[in-house]
Amino acid sequence: MAQPLVKKDDDRDDEMDYSPFLGIEKGAVLQEARVFNDPQLDARRCSQVITKLLYLLNQGESFTKAEATGVFFAVTKLFQSKDIGLRRMVYLIIKELSPSADEVIIVTSSLMKDMNSRTDMYRANAIRVLCRITDGTLLTQIERYLKQAIVDKNPVVASAALVSGIHLLQTNPEIVKRWSNEVQEAVQSRAALVQFHALALLHQIRQNDRLAVSKLVTSLTKGSVRSPLAQCLLIRYTSQVIRESGISQTGDRPFYDYLESCLRHKAEMVIFEAARAITELSGVTSRELTPAITVLQLFLSSSKPVLRFAAVRTLNKVAMTHPMAVTNCNIDMESLISDQNRSIATLAITTLLKTGNESSVDRLMKQITNFMSDIADEFKIVVVEAIRSLCLKFPLKYRSLMNFLSNILREEGGFEYKKAIVDSIVILIRDIPDAKEGGLLHLCEFIEDCEFTYLSTQILHFLGNEGPKTSDPSKYIRYIYNRVILENATVRASAVSTLAKFGALVDSLKPRIFVLLKRCLFDSDDEVRDRATLYLNTLGGDGAVVETDEEVKEFLFGSLGVPLTNLETSLKNYEPSEEPFDIHSVPKEVKSQPLSEKKAPGKKPTGLAAPPVAPTSTVDAYERLLSSIPEFASYGKLFKSSAPVELTEAETEYAVNVVKHIFDNHIVFQYNCTNTIPEQLLENVTVIVDASEAEEFSEVASKPLKSLPYDTPGQTFVAFEKPEGEPAVGKFSNTLRFIVKEVDPTTGEAEDDGVEDEYQLEDLEVVSADYVLKVGVSNFRNAWESLGPDCEKVDEYGLGPRESLAEAVNTVIDLLGMQPCEGTEVVPSNSRSHTCLLSGVYIGGVKVLVRLSFGVDGPKDVAMKLAVRSEDISVSDAIHEIVASG
Repeated sequence: MAQPLVKKDDDRDDEMDYSPFLGIEKGAVLQEARVFNDPQLDARRCSQVITKLLYLLNQGESFTKAEATGVFFAVTKLFQSKDIGLRRMVYLIIKELSPSADEVIIVTSSLMKDMNSRTDMYRANAIRVLCRITDGTLLTQIERYLKQAIVDKNPVVASAALVSGIHLLQTNPEIVKRWSNEVQEAVQSRAALVQFHALALLHQIRQNDRLAVSKLVTSLTKGSVRSPLAQCLLIRYTSQVIRESGISQTGDRPFYDYLESCLRHKAEMVIFEAARAITELSGVTSRELTPAITVLQLFLSSSKPVLRFAAVRTLNKVAMTHPMAVTNCNIDMESLISDQNRSIATLAITTLLKTGNESSVDRLMKQITNFMSDIADEFKIVVVEAIRSLCLKFPLKYRSLMNFLSNILREEGGFEYKKAIVDSIVILIRDIPDAKEGGLLHLCEFIEDCEFTYLSTQILHFLGNEGPKTSDPSKYIRYIYNRVILENATVRASAVSTLAKFGALVDSLKPRIFVLLKRCLFDSDDEVRDRATLYLNTLGGDGAVVETDEEVKEFLFGSLGVPLTNLETSLKNYEPSEEPFDIHSVPKEVKSQPLSEKKAPGKKPTGLAAPPVAPTSTVDAYERLLSSIPEFASYGKLFKSSAPVELTEAETEYAVNVVKHIFDNHIVFQYNCTNTIPEQLLENVTVIVDASEAEEFSEVASKPLKSLPYDTPGQTFVAFEKPEGEPAVGKFSNTLRFIVKEVDPTTGEAEDDGVEDEYQLEDLEVVSADYVLKVGVSNFRNAWESLGPDCEKVDEYGLGPRESLAEAVNTVIDLLGMQPCEGTEVVPSNSRSHTCLLSGVYIGGVKVLVRLSFGVDGPKDVAMKLAVRSEDISVSDAIHEIVASG
């Protein structure tokens, strides 16, 4: 008996590869649609044709207006058929075709007839279709029927009306909000789906009224919700109320008690939703977490994979903030490492890595080694990142963890996976001094057989910076020169630069480096030859007079001084002429994207190394704009332009933001104005600025805006003089003054006479951060050492009580207005100390570097040590004054 069954299954598998829609064409299907006009309708045949039409529509096939209209009118004739299956297909095709307003009338009467039919299936579907294709005027006619449907005894009809209400709320909110009483009644329904949909609609109706949502949650948490789906929604709304109301995590908390009571519900989905909600509460304590963790621990041993996955994923998130609370689950999670579902196994491993102690590291490593070969690259990356965090947590275990990383680096894998491993090794080398030499050798062995050019060049660059500082730099030369012989031109050029760095820093190796660089002069690629010639000349390998050691090191290791994106844009804009390209003309500020260039929502970066949209277009545009205005042309070079600061609330009649342009001796306010009233034209638009709270500033010029039509942005300017090169600060009051003229909406013509009017704007502040450019450095340690201790100033400050260490770090970064370096702006969860590195350029073109060391002193008090190095001691003092006065 077994043999025929196997054969039958095989046949079924073959059938699955065949699609009934294979090779269908729009033209042929439209021809088939003529069957809708037959006097004797074949219900089965009509259903098949509609199915094909739906398939074409869902595959993105576009129908012309004539084709869609033809199909629509043909479909309307099918209402005469009494076949229930065909009627359902008719509803579907009408919804998908989305007929225009003049065509909707054709089917409205048929749909309204079905809506009052005795057949519940007709009623439910007719409601869904009518609400999908109708407009506001027709909706008011059928509103009475919809209200009745919401409280209908048949759950299918009631659910259809409620779901339609959820969709209509987006287009006709005023009408749907009138259904509150009926929806409130539906929330008490015994049907699970009706209660679920009713609660979702009721919340959406009230979502903009916090008090109403809070009352809704308060009334429903007393036990009137029976549906597990609705209970899950209620738990989410409860969490939202707790978050928004900032209810204290101590004392009487009825909402928290409700969440805890849901952990004892009979439905697994409700238990899990409640456990997850408790773990995501802000400021939740270990005692409050315990019941949720206990429930999740039980789910870990469930026979259902979805429950195991949900539990381990939630515990994985909890482990980031409360690792000790999860340690009780470690034994259960260790058994999940061999789970058939690789997603569960990966999450179990990474959670164990976060919660394990130093003694369990070696045991975990053995288990992971067997496990890595069975999972996909995306899961491997998660494991690698977890191992990196573990190594930083237990530095003494770096040998076993580094060996593990080097072993998996030699195995098969894609680019993202290999990059994650290389990044991890690089971070360990930087943070654990004892790991440097071993880690560099692992990277050298990897580039011997690396198929990714990007990784090879990154490793060579890192090797050039760190290799010369090791006890025996000569052992790396062989690996580097092998790249010159065996690799493609990009890697060869990178290897030449790395050799030059060894030659610059290790005098004993210089003669051998010269020999190798001279061999590179005969390379087939011009970039490699040019680099070899340049470095030989710089280091003195060609017998010429060389620069000093300091200049050579600055050339090879110093930062470029300008952002690469700015340099790229300036080079593209440079027109060949007798004037050579001047790198000093490249703007130094890392500008945020202008409003007009913001990414469309949902659009993701195109790749790991994809450059951002070139920000200098704004910098150049501002500089060109200001230099073209005679009043400001004599102010000299623009030092910095701020991001736009909003001076009006969203959705007001006039939208105004301001950009602060900083010069050595002046500051120019550029007010960007938009008129959002179609019936008005504004003329002679100016901003009256009161500088009584900014004593060091005096107004010297202004440029009004002649005309501001509807929805057409325009600019008006006000300039102030300030002490030269000094970071003057102050507050400015702003009033928009203009002449308003009424516009005839039919002709678009404005009246001749206007009325003078004013509009109060928000105050504007010029702060110390406005005088600092955000300029990053590629290697902070080298840049710090190159500035030296001569102009260094160190002091300690108490920052008082703070919500978290991250909040304190962000506050100081915003206060100074400098560029965070090497990702140090990110503070690990539950960390009690942190070091943040900042760089920038102070007004006058003075380079500044800052090292901030934070520590939590007592329950929430934060102390900070501030070390500043710059090219001018007065600038170091000024940075300390900013912090002291901030």
